[in-house]
Amino acid sequence: VQLQASGGGLVQPGGSLRLSCAASNTIFRINTMGWYRQAPGKQRELVADMSTGGNTNYADSVKGRFTISRDNAKNTVYLQMNSLKPEDTAVYYCNALRWNRGTPIQYWGQGTQVTVSS
Repeated sequence: VQLQASGGGLVQPGGSLRLSCAASNTIFRINTMGWYRQAPGKQRELVADMSTGGNTNYADSVKGRFTISRDNAKNTVYLQMNSLKPEDTAVYYCNALRWNRGTPIQYWGQGTQVTVSS
């Protein structure tokens, strides 16, 4: 497994969860790491990502509630999710991107379920 995600689960609205994703040392020179999610019947969407240099992107729907962070030495990315809402319910996928001679190469984790429900 090249990307191992963990931390999903069931939480009540307003609660918090922290997702973690570790990339194996078989993936070299990762540029961007991040999280996507896919709810039933919907397309996969970017939640947040972070470059090696620390630049971040967030979906508008999670700004101010989710925080992405990264430990480059450990090739690990985290997603702190606060003030969770039922609409955050989805399978969350870890993603890593590197470039090989101008060609983007993406890696995906196995997905972890996040359910926000009372």
